[in-house]
Amino acid sequence: MLKITELTGGYGDKTIVKGVSFEVPKGKMLGILGPNGSGKSTMMKLISGVLPAKSGMVEIEGRAISEFGAKELAKKMAVLPQLHAHAFAHTVRETVSLGRYPHQSGWFASWSHEDEAAVAEALRLMDIQQYEHTPIDQLSGGEQQRVFVAQALAQNAKILLLDEPTNHLDINHQRELLDTIKRQAIEKDLTIISIFHDINLASMYCDQLLLLDKGHVMRIGEPHEVVREQDIERVYQARVSNHPHPELPKPQITLLPGVERPRSASAIRAEDFSISAEMVLYESDVPLKTVSSAVINAGAGWYRTFINRHVDMDYNIDDSLSEMTRFIEERGFKPTDTVGMMTAIKTEHVIIKEFPSSFGSVVIAVTAGVGNAVDVSKAIERPLGVGTINTWILVNGALSDEAFIQAMITATEAKTKALHQEGVKDPLTGTIATGTSTDSCLVAATQQGAILPYAGPITELGGLIGSGVYQCTIEAIALYRKAKMQ
Repeated sequence: MLKITELTGGYGDKTIVKGVSFEVPKGKMLGILGPNGSGKSTMMKLISGVLPAKSGMVEIEGRAISEFGAKELAKKMAVLPQLHAHAFAHTVRETVSLGRYPHQSGWFASWSHEDEAAVAEALRLMDIQQYEHTPIDQLSGGEQQRVFVAQALAQNAKILLLDEPTNHLDINHQRELLDTIKRQAIEKDLTIISIFHDINLASMYCDQLLLLDKGHVMRIGEPHEVVREQDIERVYQARVSNHPHPELPKPQITLLPGVERPRSASAIRAEDFSISAEMVLYESDVPLKTVSSAVINAGAGWYRTFINRHVDMDYNIDDSLSEMTRFIEERGFKPTDTVGMMTAIKTEHVIIKEFPSSFGSVVIAVTAGVGNAVDVSKAIERPLGVGTINTWILVNGALSDEAFIQAMITATEAKTKALHQEGVKDPLTGTIATGTSTDSCLVAATQQGAILPYAGPITELGGLIGSGVYQCTIEAIALYRKAKMQ
């Protein structure tokens, strides 16, 4: 275990690091964050003993580092500094072999099979065997960085201090390097402290993070305790947005620009929708922030083109995503900029209405095929048929993330009420239907104009969505029933 207690130090009369305390157990990785000048590299020098501390203590397994001789300390602690002198022309192998110096009784006088194995393993882990006999000054910055990480690994120390180990590396080599370091921590029970400029990488790979602000510990803890919008904005003096990683229980941040987004020349209007036998189409002047359960580009994103496409009742494609993508491309649209849905009813039967408000307006579009309506409370008891109610809510306003979710809830409640009002029943159970088996919903907003933090029924926006979706769904059901009778 590495334990730091009230560590204070700097250069000459200038104190940079002030009263820092933390500990890192075996098998764990601590990431140090902070803006330029916050004291990250200085603290690393204090921990390694390169820079003498003015006060405080650095202990390895209960023993102060001042009690270790240079070679003895090097067997315990390996250091990867931020900058390296490349005036010499050692080969890659020679450079990595320097990591074995603490284990020698003389200058490589006792080179052993253990030393050879450690160097070979470090070359393999960093995937640099092919450069073994290449002078290091002939390598790129990223390749050189991997060589020096290999040197630190060859040292076989139980503590690794790394100052920006991913510097100069592309994203794939960043991942490979950090995967390797993390794996070494777990498999060899290493204690690792690493400085990061990339907050997202630090959050992904580290067990704990320490956020430095002007030499002081601003916050320390698990990534979710440290990577908080208010703290990151305060320390880095930059606007950020916090969101979860798609695969890991770790926070990620997105940097927000200081320049305002250009405003749209026109608002979303019902008359700007294009309706044909093939599709309902809306094209926006600027990307709209969107949350949907569509076939193409489901989830959250920014899109300009919105399609509700007609397909035959017997449409049955194994890979509907690829087929829908081809459909979009063949009509001159960009799949990366398009949200696409499908419906088996005639798209000419879409109901589109605009609802004005004090903040702007809401445009709602609904297609409703209810021949295979389903009572969701009975769905587990019955086979499901094809049927779709597609609901679009497009808002001239700026919605919070919470408002997007509330808008979908409000719209779903309004749709269900419309089905109840129209007496739409599940044909297999005879009970009132709540929707169909393949319903889809979309909420999109200009993110300009009035700020709308909520969209529940108690709000003006929620009220418009509720009454608007209800009205449009009832009218869409009437058109569907009329068409079925003809």
